[in-house]
Amino acid sequence: MILFQGSSLIAQHTDNINDRDILYLTSGGKLNPLQANMDIRHYTLALDVDMVKQSISGNAEISLLLANNADTIMLDLIHLYKVSKIIVNGKTASFVHHDDKLFITSALGFEKGNYKVVVYYSGIPPVAVRPPWDGGFTWEKDSNGNDWMSINIQGEGGKMYYPCKDHPSDEPNEGADLYITIPSHLKVAGPGLLIDVANKKNKSTYHWKTKYTISNYCILFNIGKYAVVKDEYTTILGNKVPIEYYVLEVDTMHAKKVIETKKRDSRILEKYFGEYPWVKEKIGIAEVPNSGMEHQTMITFDNKFQYKSIAGQEYSANLFHEYAHEWWANKVTNKDWAHMWIQEGIATYAEALAMFEIGGQNAYDEIISGHRRGVKNKKAMVLGDEITEEEVYSGGDIYGKGSFFMHSLRFVIGDDVFLPTLKKLSTDPQYTYDHFITTKDVEQLFSVASNKDLEPFFNFYLKTTNVLDITVKEIGYQKYQIKVNNYFMQLPFEISMNGKTNRMEIPAEGIIVNSALPPQVDSKGFYLKKVIYL
Repeated sequence: MILFQGSSLIAQHTDNINDRDILYLTSGGKLNPLQANMDIRHYTLALDVDMVKQSISGNAEISLLLANNADTIMLDLIHLYKVSKIIVNGKTASFVHHDDKLFITSALGFEKGNYKVVVYYSGIPPVAVRPPWDGGFTWEKDSNGNDWMSINIQGEGGKMYYPCKDHPSDEPNEGADLYITIPSHLKVAGPGLLIDVANKKNKSTYHWKTKYTISNYCILFNIGKYAVVKDEYTTILGNKVPIEYYVLEVDTMHAKKVIETKKRDSRILEKYFGEYPWVKEKIGIAEVPNSGMEHQTMITFDNKFQYKSIAGQEYSANLFHEYAHEWWANKVTNKDWAHMWIQEGIATYAEALAMFEIGGQNAYDEIISGHRRGVKNKKAMVLGDEITEEEVYSGGDIYGKGSFFMHSLRFVIGDDVFLPTLKKLSTDPQYTYDHFITTKDVEQLFSVASNKDLEPFFNFYLKTTNVLDITVKEIGYQKYQIKVNNYFMQLPFEISMNGKTNRMEIPAEGIIVNSALPPQVDSKGFYLKKVIYL
């Protein structure tokens, strides 16, 4: 039996507390022992949103399972809210709310088992400064002067507006219910399925429900003067999924193009990553007053309805990237923000695959070249374990370098292994839904599939800022030595000489080639490298 000393933790957290700036909040990091003892099963949020005061009030019910006895249940909730009461399994509980945490205690302690914790609270949510990157609530007016609100909390976590276990390693296995009450002339767009709309006087309560596991930063909603434009998509496996686009009434003329683009993008993503992950619910889109986000079954979108033409087809990078996250982030989820490159890098690589499908090899090569040229290498993409979202995200390379790494890996092991293994990562139950993954899981999957030890390759790209240091040295008449000086496993390269390009393996000691002119190494750019001619 483990007994956590909750009272001592409270003392540690309440000494020398300052009312710190909300903008410095981040999600994840080292998992507190009190929360490691807790498995979240379900969230129910019942909130009244005051669009004039820009405030929320109501309660959150958290269903959880304690693995071991404890004297404290700890939830995350920022200090801007007033908590009036907490009930645990039907009984009023004592609590301390400090340092953005709720410490819930009982004189008798809490035995291992299931608990329902209901937190009654109210307050004014923090306003997003630069949504969706610096998150919070965004309160706007549409072009007709109607209230319009969006929530973005990936970086800061669900604690920005409801009590939760704010760590990526735990999602509610049984989903979430949202009961959101708003002025009746507006609509709520939320995750899962709309179960009911209850009207009372001048207010309406929208009940949204998802039965799928879901990241805490995706348990949210958007409010606006929406029209709901509906359609249907037949998946690669023949399942029919409703499409629901919550578009502002003033923008309904754009809805058809967005939905048709969504269908085309669905076919591309399903080809490489398997069936749309949420077939029992919906393909959802909500128009918001900020850049889009990957909110599960209701991704958000705002590109002013501007598209890029690729081989005569309309394409929106914003719409496609966030949609790719339904597979990479929402279905395949990193256990720790330290491995955020998995969701962002592969979702960005999905854009390259889309370019290939729409515009052919040249379009693929162009976007991959951009990803390579954009690599900053300020710090490694994988910094260790138990890293906060802010520490990982601030590097920037989890997008472009993450994508280019997948391009390099594809070259190393070949399409016949890479493409089906990538699909396996997004479809095999051991990597999806309730099962979270790390970089090691990805490396082992590709190593086994390719029958190669890829750990050095993964480490070189993901855990360092190194690039391949290659020298081409003239050692005789039309004779050159090609050597990789800082990577000691055999790698394949395209080497151009005597008018031909061949794929050749370069071992640790290098290779010697005969060429009338200095050979060109990796001229197409499959690797991050520097080449020096001696």
